[in-house]
Amino acid sequence: MLELRNISYEVSEDQKEKDILKNINLKIEDRFVAITGPNGGGKSTLAKIIAGILKPTGGQIFMDGEDITDKNITERAKMGISFAFQQPVRFKGLTVKDLITMAAGKPLSTAAACEYLSEVGLCARDYIGREVNASLSGGELKRIEIAMVIARKTKLSVFDEPEAGIDLWSFNNLIQVFEKLHQEVQGSILIISHQERILNIADKIVVIADGEVRGYGSKDEILPELLCTSGSCKFYSEGGR
Repeated sequence: MLELRNISYEVSEDQKEKDILKNINLKIEDRFVAITGPNGGGKSTLAKIIAGILKPTGGQIFMDGEDITDKNITERAKMGISFAFQQPVRFKGLTVKDLITMAAGKPLSTAAACEYLSEVGLCARDYIGREVNASLSGGELKRIEIAMVIARKTKLSVFDEPEAGIDLWSFNNLIQVFEKLHQEVQGSILIISHQERILNIADKIVVIADGEVRGYGSKDEILPELLCTSGSCKFYSEGGR
């Protein structure tokens, strides 16, 4: 279980301190949790703080009861936290098999590596030996990165807007992948997303707006307010953006 206690994050802007996150208190203990909310509300910042890419300026983070606030991204990865970037990194000189093998943390046969690619809807023989460079599309990179997360089998897998920059066909396949992950995963999945189809398969939804938690509950509790069109939705009012 991941627990955030009074997490805050400030940056300096025009010689003034700006609050990006304000005393976030949250427990991630369900299998599939989605974080959503308006742009600029602090969602991606929170994901990077959980992964250890950014360090909070206030508060504490606990993983299974252990304080991990001061642990870096490598230490958290060893503890079982995976992070999939909004824009996946390209690795010139490394093949898809190299990355999946490194993610698994053990030697993999070509057949075993191919199984992970098949799980994300890629034809293994077309990709296993390819270099992870500009020849791969954004949708292909997204699915390869998800295959790496599957291979790692971590306690907590964090995805920052996995649907960003991909076409409709790739998005439809991503939904199928996450539905399968939801059924099979032993740990927790945390996804930052605006997409209703992703929110619909989450066990719990967290709404972040203006750096604060504005809502937390099941999709039946949260989605009606998110989808309202009156302009007075409570999650997006009172300073939310």
